[in-house]
Amino acid sequence: MQKWGTWIESLAKEGHMRGGDPLDTTGKLVSGSNKVVTDGPFAEAKDVIGGYLIVAARDLQHAADLSKGCPIFDGGGAVEVRAIRSMKP
Repeated sequence: MQKWGTWIESLAKEGHMRGGDPLDTTGKLVSGSNKVVTDGPFAEAKDVIGGYLIVAARDLQHAADLSKGCPIFDGGGAVEVRAIRSMKP
């Protein structure tokens, strides 16, 4: 956890950190046209999302470069980098 704290603190000091939290391991899955609710989440082991960070970056490549300091890589994990799309017209 210390590595995570150090990495997130460095993002904040550089002005990139905008928010983020770990995700709980429990949840609900709503699916189908009948909107059936079941206990979940049911992500495949390869698709598990443990949390999220929102960072300010010049572009997607810059955000990917910022992610390279993430401690998840110490355990062979992966980081998905995506832009936030505006819903404003």
